[in-house]
Amino acid sequence: MPKRVDHGERRTEIAEALLRVAGRRGLHAVGMRDVAAEAGVSLRLVQYYFETKEKLLLHGLEHLAERFGERVAARVRAAGDAPGPRAVIEALLMASLPSDEESRTFHLVYTSYAVLAVTDPALAAQPFIRNPDAAEDTLTELLRQAREAGLTQADLEPRVEAISLLAMSAGLGTGVLVGQRDTRSAAALLRHHVDRIFTGGE
Repeated sequence: MPKRVDHGERRTEIAEALLRVAGRRGLHAVGMRDVAAEAGVSLRLVQYYFETKEKLLLHGLEHLAERFGERVAARVRAAGDAPGPRAVIEALLMASLPSDEESRTFHLVYTSYAVLAVTDPALAAQPFIRNPDAAEDTLTELLRQAREAGLTQADLEPRVEAISLLAMSAGLGTGVLVGQRDTRSAAALLRHHVDRIFTGGE
């Protein structure tokens, strides 16, 4: 009998190859042929699973987001059996800083996709913006819970603080990538602002 192909696994292998190439060369320089070579499969097979480069890039981004979610979940588990809002917020923010090869690739590819989507109509048509909204909504809800538990000032605006923290995390991550600062100082700055939010309730 012919070997049964796991299509989900094959798509994941191709997505992983895309991320490896993008991490080395930048997302703008990645072509379907490059991804096929990295994955050790034919160009025709990549085209079978992903009809266009735009669909391949979008799937790669979705896969990257899933890996990021797993990374955050691991950090939350490490915080204990019943982590509070602060521990989850810190896990989410710290996981996105380029502290190792995986998080460096996450930040580089995620940012590159956003920049490319500004000038590429085909990429812009993809539902990229839903992922940043999801992170913002998650942080907003965690900060709302913290406010209701008396862990912050009563007049805290969860949405405003969530937007601010995500923007700070993204900016600091870019600073680490370009060598402006190291991961330790970036993490210290994020913790400083988280401290400011959570000590407001004391």
